Amino acid sequence: MSKEAKITQKKKLTTMGLLKGVLRGRFISTDFFSRHWITVALLVLMFMWYITNKYECQTSMETIQTLEKQLEIVKTERVREQSLYMSRIRESSMGQLVRRHRLDLSVQETPPYKLKYNSQL
Repeated sequence: MSKEAKITQKKKLTTMGLLKGVLRGRFISTDFFSRHWITVALLVLMFMWYITNKYECQTSMETIQTLEKQLEIVKTERVREQSLYMSRIRESSMGQLVRRHRLDLSVQETPPYKLKYNSQL
């Protein structure tokens, strides 16, 4: 067996031994948890708080993205409706609508009179 193979085999054994030691409570025993239970509980609560905040942030971001998409759709519909409205209120379009519905209205040839009131009399 070569020297490199022996080194890799030793590394595997040490990592496996370390993992087994942790699982069997050799490095962190129940005595450690009984002495530092407040610290461990606070750490667990902090991790839970972090995970909760991250989840809330992700759901809020998804909500914002969907609302932005809906806003963009509504804006395009508004522009389309506005252009449709502007085409309907043109003078020629209004004249066609008046004739079609036989409203007996006509466009004045003369402009309206402007009345001036003189309050100094």
